[in-house]
Formats: sequence, C-alpha cells, structure tokens
Amino acid sequence: MVDFGKTAEDYAKHRAGFPEEMFRRLAERGIGRPRQRALDLGTGTGSLARGLARRGAKVAAADISAEMLAQAEALSRTEGLDISYYQTAAEETGFATASFDVVAAGQCWHWFDGPAAAREACRLLKPGGCLVIAHFDWLPLPGNMVETTETLIRAHSPGWRFHGGTGFYPNWPGHVISGGFWNIETFTFDLHVPYSHEAWRGRIRASAGIGGTLEPEAVAAFDAALAEKLSAGHPEDPLQVPHRVFVLTAEAP
Repeated sequence: MVDFGKTAEDYAKHRAGFPEEMFRRLAERGIGRPRQRALDLGTGTGSLARGLARRGAKVAAADISAEMLAQAEALSRTEGLDISYYQTAAEETGFATASFDVVAAGQCWHWFDGPAAAREACRLLKPGGCLVIAHFDWLPLPGNMVETTETLIRAHSPGWRFHGGTGFYPNWPGHVISGGFWNIETFTFDLHVPYSHEAWRGRIRASAGIGGTLEPEAVAAFDAALAEKLSAGHPEDPLQVPHRVFVLTAEAP
C-alpha cells in the first residue's frame, strides 16, 4: 500500500509544483479568480492550493495524510497564504452542498474512486461551478534519463505500475460525466523542468514506487543506484526533464 506520509519531507522539498502557465490558462477560463471559494482535493503538499491562493481565491485544502497536510501548511505559512486544511477523503468530504465555486484535484485523481469523487465534487459546487483535474507528469522518452530512472524503479520496486506514462488521461471524462458534469474541456502543453541531480533523486524518493512503498533501507539502496546511473549516463547538471501538463475542466449543472 502506498503511503505518501512516509516521504512527505522529500515530496515537499523536491517535487516541482504546477507551472505558472497552467494557472494563467485556468484564469483565462475564469478559474482561480479573486474571492472565488475553491477546494483542493488530495492536496498533498499543496502546490495547486497555493497557486489558486496566490491569485486571490479563498482556498480550503483536503487530504487523507496528516503528514502531507503538515508539509502543505508549513509551505503556505512560509508564503503568507491563508489556506484552511482538512484531513478528509475526496469521495466524502463532509463539506456543505453548493459551498464552492471551484473544486480542484492536482496529481491525485488516479488515487481516488473517480466516479465517487466526481459525484462529491458536483455536490460541493455551486450551479455553474467548475471542476479542475490537473496532472504534471515527467515523460519517459527513448533513451532519456526519465526512461533510465523508470527502469531502475521497476528493478527495485516490481509492483510499481505507473511507468511508461504519456501524460494523457482518457478515462477521466467518463468519470466526470457519470458525476453529473457537462461542458468538458481539456488542454495540454509540454515543458522542460530543471532538476539538479540531488533534486531529481529527491523527487524520485518522493514517488509512489520508492518512498511511498519501500522501507528506508531499500530507499537508500535505490537512491545510491540512481546517483550512480545519473553520474555515468546523464552527467549534465541540472537535468532538463521533459514534462506534460494535462488539465480537464468540467461544469456543474
């Protein structure tokens, strides 16, 4: 079972947050405006919540992990952002019906019961409110350092199932349709994210297949092996890591 609480510190320190360009494109769609009430489900360390709060939205953020919430709260406090945090599940939040203008989920929808989370989001939104599902994924391309990293993760954590991703999520529209949404749109764009060798190692330690699953001794063994692979095969520092942003928006009736 994956437990991101085990790796919350690495997650907060090394995992790149959603890029500014994504928030700019959401703002063009009326999402993340000042005084909007927004709920970030599965907030993790709060990247999406902080991005919305920086733009003036009144943000609540929810996660099932107390350790992740503690990291998120510390990061928002450092920025002077007023975000309220709640330990609760995405599928049954306990918030009042029709209490938000925006419900968002960043880099986490695959951990939810998607149709149940969509129904809950629809209940929470005011009429005409917007659901946002966002992902920010590394791209394993032939011969690149992401492919090297994924091969090593699979060797150390055979049960890891998220290798070979394309950054596209064709199942999510069906989830939101079943939840009662309409006017569904998606957009994607690609970019390179610079990571030092140290930061990339931390980023991978914070992944589900390593820090979220393995015991500390096994994590340390993997980390040493990755350091060797990077030094031998990908010595450039910082690394330019290709990523894809995928965003789905949908409107509550």
